[in-house]
Amino acid sequence: MVFADFSFAKVPPIYFGAGKRQMIPSWLQDRALCRLLLVIGGQSLQKTGKLAHIEASLQQYGLTYEIINCTGEPTPTFIDNTCKTYKDEGIQGVVGIGGGSVVDAGKAISAMLPHRNSIMDHLEGVGKGISHSGTKVPYLAVPTTSGTGSEVTKNAVISEVGPQGFKKSIRHENLIPDGVIVDSELLTTCPPSITAACGLDAFTQLLEPYLSPTASPMTDALAWSGLTAIGPNLLAACGEGAGNLTVREAMAYGSLLSGICLANAGLGIVHGLASPLGGFFLIPHGVVCGTLLAAAAEANWQALIARDPQNPAVIKMAKLGEFLEGEPGKDPAYYGEVLCQILWKWTQSLELPRLGDYGVQTSDLERIVTKTRNRNNPVQLTEIEITQLLQSRL
Repeated sequence: MVFADFSFAKVPPIYFGAGKRQMIPSWLQDRALCRLLLVIGGQSLQKTGKLAHIEASLQQYGLTYEIINCTGEPTPTFIDNTCKTYKDEGIQGVVGIGGGSVVDAGKAISAMLPHRNSIMDHLEGVGKGISHSGTKVPYLAVPTTSGTGSEVTKNAVISEVGPQGFKKSIRHENLIPDGVIVDSELLTTCPPSITAACGLDAFTQLLEPYLSPTASPMTDALAWSGLTAIGPNLLAACGEGAGNLTVREAMAYGSLLSGICLANAGLGIVHGLASPLGGFFLIPHGVVCGTLLAAAAEANWQALIARDPQNPAVIKMAKLGEFLEGEPGKDPAYYGEVLCQILWKWTQSLELPRLGDYGVQTSDLERIVTKTRNRNNPVQLTEIEITQLLQSRL
């Protein structure tokens, strides 16, 4: 192993395990955060009764709170309006309890509450280009899906869907959550379709850093640990093992590591495509990543074998294929093909929607590819290759 120079982003305190949500009030009280804003999703927390339990525990500790719902990917208007509403309400802390969009929304709200300008001023590539100062309200992230890994990253993704749409980030080292609680008991009621999309998103966010030219021995170790946790448990989490806490913990662990890995080794072509696709079309981020994963892996494998067979990513893809098949002793070229085949089988058995289901047409591909960043991919794919992988999922 070659230990080349590398840097590593900070990781917040993480509290992982069944029932850990019981720590929420004490975590807040220990930091003298008594007036709170709870950011949650739609109805799932309410329907399961878990929101009522969380509220009761906050009240028991004498903590006061307001609740807002983020029912889709957060928009600039949602963040600005929320901050305008609560800016002078004495909010001392923000708690985001929900999926990736909720965690991102809470992160962005905590970043903008102390300020009186629009979040658009700070969004990369579409705003005024003003760097965020890092001044924020303390933030506790409590994910209820296993997908984006946003609970451990320094950016919050904000979306605006339309002809000039975008998915862009507000970013600062201080925006990394101040604490993360991962409770597998909050994950068991996540529907199969969301579990599948989120799980494949997390798998993508492990695979892309693992294959990245900027990977390090540290990110490789973490990515491999996450890949080998999600791989054997993905299908079970979407089916008969949905209520199994061990299965859910494996998925949550992999998702957590995916956020750490992407923050330190970057992402590849799938996430390069997810940005324009999510901006132009009302398509969930997890669905984009899940539906493109197999096609992108196949495109990368074929390009690597044809143009750069000595690339370390070739051996890594083969190693993962061998692990997932579970039958050692064959040629690396065989396992690289097996990896692609297994990812295609997952795509089909989990019934991932196609891009065409969200209105993407052949006539849209050129503008999508034009806006796509091909950064940190193990091989530079051509526009033709990128167009073909998109075409395969229309």
